[in-house]
Amino acid sequence: MEDKEIYERVVKVISEVLGVDKEKIKPESRFVEDLGAESVQSLELVAAFENEFDIEMEEEAALEVKTVGKAVEFIKQYLK
Repeated sequence: MEDKEIYERVVKVISEVLGVDKEKIKPESRFVEDLGAESVQSLELVAAFENEFDIEMEEEAALEVKTVGKAVEFIKQYLK
């Protein structure tokens, strides 16, 4: 899967879970500080990413991911 496709799908999930306009989501956007994610929403994001990509991520490690760009890189590891 291409990085661009992964990024677009990650943005779609973030937009749906956090209710943020897709245009406001950038690779450098931080989930908590920039996009307003709360701890419960962080767990929802992990679950939504797992559903979107049909993967199972290590939850603790996933919760350490702080930016959209890092989330794309993290998810890419599981798609190999």
